Amino acid sequence: MNAILTPNASIVLSAPRLNGVAHLQHLGVIRVSGEDAAKFLHGQLTQDFALLNLEQARLAAFCSAKGRMQASFIGFKRSPTEILLVCSRDLLASTLKRLSMFVMRAKAKLTDASEDYGLYGLAGTATQTTARSEPWALTTLGEASVVNLYPANGVPRQLWVAPVDASAPQGEVLPAETWAWSEVRSGVATLTQPVFEAFVPQMLNYESIGGVNFKKGCYPGQEVVARSQFRGTLKRRAFVAHCDALPVVGQEIFGDLDAEQPVGLVVQVAAVPQGGGSDVIVSLQLSALETGTLHAGSSMGPRLQLLDLPYALLEDI
Repeated sequence: MNAILTPNASIVLSAPRLNGVAHLQHLGVIRVSGEDAAKFLHGQLTQDFALLNLEQARLAAFCSAKGRMQASFIGFKRSPTEILLVCSRDLLASTLKRLSMFVMRAKAKLTDASEDYGLYGLAGTATQTTARSEPWALTTLGEASVVNLYPANGVPRQLWVAPVDASAPQGEVLPAETWAWSEVRSGVATLTQPVFEAFVPQMLNYESIGGVNFKKGCYPGQEVVARSQFRGTLKRRAFVAHCDALPVVGQEIFGDLDAEQPVGLVVQVAAVPQGGGSDVIVSLQLSALETGTLHAGSSMGPRLQLLDLPYALLEDI
């Protein structure tokens, strides 16, 4: 498998301290229960849930028939007949309604379980010792499910999910803003309402970070996603960048060679803690990497400076 090289950062940024426990109130939980829970999700999402065990989580997308992402999830089993899907709260209600339309005769029940669980982000010394360290490994610690995430700036991170009445994880308080910045620096985008149906999964690098399984059966948009991968039509990828301003999610990105045609979109934004400006995940046309500087909002807008992507992009699977 070949890796696409990403641009080196042209600036050196001092890394804010990333350590502690953050309460993740911007995320919600969809519970899928019943003997057909895994089978049902296997037929709806981009990842393999039929073979999902109790030691592995899944990054996955829910797509339209045209292959456009309508939501993204971190999914895992709490028991053989119960799967939790963690997603952005601003997409939860509409996603729950859409998914429920496909249940039909499947023995599966979907509910909003956001008020039943406490969600926390762990970073640095607050992370829990687990037998496996790779991203998406799942460990059960008492009542808590702990999912290894992609690191940010080399700092280990985890998602902690436990019943709301269970004890919260221990550690110094990590501000929500700092956790949001770590999410951007990890390069793993969480879909939100402003970019609903803006991307096929590969435009956010999901095939490179465990979010797409090309060997599983059909799901909505599967033909489009597969065709994008195997017919050499991938024209956009996600990158991490720094900006002296604070762009808006969904804002267009322009090169300085064409003031009229955007070359990408802002996917996720977080202010740099105790620093200046923001770091962003952007989805860009690959051709834009060769067309000079990039700007948010217009060809005269704030400049974006590409940083090193913290993982390899795969050309083929």
